Amino acid sequence: MAAATELPTTPGGAPQRSVMLPKQELLEGCRDPQGIKTLLELSETVLRTWQPLWSPFLSAPLREEAVGRLLELAELQVHSDGGRQGAERQRLLISRRCEVNDVLERHPLPVMGLEVEGNFLFDPLEPEDMRTAIASLGISDGEIGDIWIRGDRGAQALCTPEAAAALNGKTSHVREVEIQMEQRGVEMLQLPSIRTTKRFTSVEASCRLDAIASAGFGISRARVLQQIRSGRLRLNWQAVRLASKSLSSGDRLQLQDRGSLEVLSLELTKRDRWRVTMERS
Repeated sequence: MAAATELPTTPGGAPQRSVMLPKQELLEGCRDPQGIKTLLELSETVLRTWQPLWSPFLSAPLREEAVGRLLELAELQVHSDGGRQGAERQRLLISRRCEVNDVLERHPLPVMGLEVEGNFLFDPLEPEDMRTAIASLGISDGEIGDIWIRGDRGAQALCTPEAAAALNGKTSHVREVEIQMEQRGVEMLQLPSIRTTKRFTSVEASCRLDAIASAGFGISRARVLQQIRSGRLRLNWQAVRLASKSLSSGDRLQLQDRGSLEVLSLELTKRDRWRVTMERS
């Protein structure tokens, strides 16, 4: 395990400790170096002040990478919570490893709900549409957790208490549709059902990424291309560049707000088509 360097200083005559983490070592090979650097700086504050701190909401790939990197530090422990079971976007509670077991009870997740209402009967809504509308009001990505659609009536979301207060009573637009926002307690939200693991088989003409993603996520191939261009579809947590890339057994696709898809097996049929066994969660 890597260790922090603690240098004793005495500003104002009071003994303190300055903490420096081995950032260069921990950032080596990172997929998201800026995101990890921000969390390392937060960790230095935790080590210096002895106070547990919550990170912003993190995407699933950044959270996965961050947990792995931070747990390399012998002094730290990390807990994650997104405000609901199975949340895709979560915050990390970073604390010293010597903290007692009830650190989550003493430092509960700061989270609020957001109700977004609008008439989308003739203009179907996607979570990314709502995320863009919220961002246009000056709310950063790290202040917003999961967003889920409520039919044609709008959406609900999890966010930081500060973001909920800033958005409360605000209006905006998603394309031509006006939306109204109100903060809510999490207990007042209609949380989406927890995704269950589903295994199924599809027969495809090829092992192309766009064909398998279309069958696995239940969206058109044109929609798959849109998700690739927007950076919302990832292969093994890496950005997808070619829709024509051939997939192999063990590959995993992650689609923001729609879960993940694992290719379990690929079998060539007698008619030279591919029987693809997948598991979606």
